[in-house]
Amino acid sequence: MTEFDLLFKNGMIIDGTGSPGFVGDVGVSNGRIQKMGKLLDAKAKRTIDIRGHMIAPGFVDMHTHSDLMLLAYPKAEPKIMQGVTTEVIGQDGLSFAPANRETMENVRAMTAGWNGEHESIKFDWSSVKEFLAKFDGHTSPNVAFCVPHGTVRLTVMGSENRRPAKEEMQQMRRLVRQGMMEGAVGLSTGLSYVPAMFADNDELIQLCEETAQLGGYFSPHHRSVGKGALESYAEMVDVCKKARCPLHFTHCVMSFPGNEGKAVELVKMLNAIDRREVDVTVDSYCYLPGSTTLASIVLPPWATTEGAAGMLASLADDEKCRRMRHEVEVEGIAGYHFVPMDWNTLEISSVSSKENQRWVGKRVSEMAKELGIEPFEAARKLLLEEKLNVNLIVHIGHEDNVRTVMTQPYHTVGSDGIMTGQKPHPRAWGVFARYLAKYTREEHMFTWQEIVRHMSTVAYRRLGQYDRGIIRPGMFADLVVFDPERVRDTATFENPRQYPEGIPYVAVNGVLVKDNGAHTGALPGRVLKLDLAQ
Repeated sequence: MTEFDLLFKNGMIIDGTGSPGFVGDVGVSNGRIQKMGKLLDAKAKRTIDIRGHMIAPGFVDMHTHSDLMLLAYPKAEPKIMQGVTTEVIGQDGLSFAPANRETMENVRAMTAGWNGEHESIKFDWSSVKEFLAKFDGHTSPNVAFCVPHGTVRLTVMGSENRRPAKEEMQQMRRLVRQGMMEGAVGLSTGLSYVPAMFADNDELIQLCEETAQLGGYFSPHHRSVGKGALESYAEMVDVCKKARCPLHFTHCVMSFPGNEGKAVELVKMLNAIDRREVDVTVDSYCYLPGSTTLASIVLPPWATTEGAAGMLASLADDEKCRRMRHEVEVEGIAGYHFVPMDWNTLEISSVSSKENQRWVGKRVSEMAKELGIEPFEAARKLLLEEKLNVNLIVHIGHEDNVRTVMTQPYHTVGSDGIMTGQKPHPRAWGVFARYLAKYTREEHMFTWQEIVRHMSTVAYRRLGQYDRGIIRPGMFADLVVFDPERVRDTATFENPRQYPEGIPYVAVNGVLVKDNGAHTGALPGRVLKLDLAQ
């Protein structure tokens, strides 16, 4: 008689295919599911009775900013406690490989608000292969990586606002291809961030061609979710049609003023696409406010072409700031999605200095009023004092748009979670439990089998992983157990760092990383790569 390493008994099995659940047992050995069904006489080193609970494939966070957090805090409690067994990093076109030393320092400064500063990290890599080796077998969740277009462009061209020369384009293509060969599953970009915002569509098409040839997908932070949002979505569809590349719209929202109800038009456009031309998926988080850095909201493209030092120099220049303020407040810049600034929407969520922590939780407009200066000047002052390291929660969004996107069959979940600072967005701690509790149990927008499919199976297929995301013998044992009556998010905007309730067990590659509600400390995560032999 086979003895399993781990045996879950009497659970409602939601297998990930979209089929209704059924009561049974799941036996795990050597990291994989060995048997399922009624395993009446089965023996195991550890047997867990999960009567009254559901057992499902582990969840995938399709959009994270855990690139450095996972190295500094490999147990990844905010995600593991929600049932996330795989995190996708390298998002928005800015990450830490492939990168030379100068690029690394630039990206560290530009993304400090996303990633934090960690003295424990040596930054002793340059290639994608070397970077991913830091995660493989050293984290609790699995990791998948997208080659970051902005980092590639910085490495080849710096932060200049121009088209690449022929040789530079060839070099970028080589770096993307090498990154894919070394373990990436796709290509990301951030078209409202420096320097990716300076890329034209021909550049994107050529890089997407390299990605598609190796089985990867394109994950754009497209140019706008504000003014011209529909056109911006259509632009990325056209890029992928020409490159014959699968497309994944990350943080798929229509959130700025003027876009009320327009997600219906977006979904109509996406549903009309011939999947033989472009295979489209999306991810979203189920909150209205967003989160980003203050620098990306305030600085126009022309003030960002000389890296972090150039940004600070522009902010220190009164004449440049007069021009900057006009563009931000009257015309609308890329960082605020081409909508004139509403300073009341910007809540300061984190700073690096003790002196400025008094502003955390306040809007930029409130800070300005207390200081007796204009909001632009308050933002400028804070960015200079904090050397750009300021995070925001941006209070925008339309609930009907969020709901319209989430119900599409090609939808997945991405937290877009930033875990640094004093008062981060709660989505990093609560988005998966919120989908289960609010939108499934309470509002019946999904059946249990539908929401599990969104949070696991659809995502794993987009990542090119065909041995995960379904509970079947032979599949890797990434599993989550939750109580359908009790599961709920507890993270709030006032108190974000709160773990959800009702998720007692999580396994990654057959190893319990959450046991009876507590993290076990295990680090069984692997880097998920494409099968390039196909």
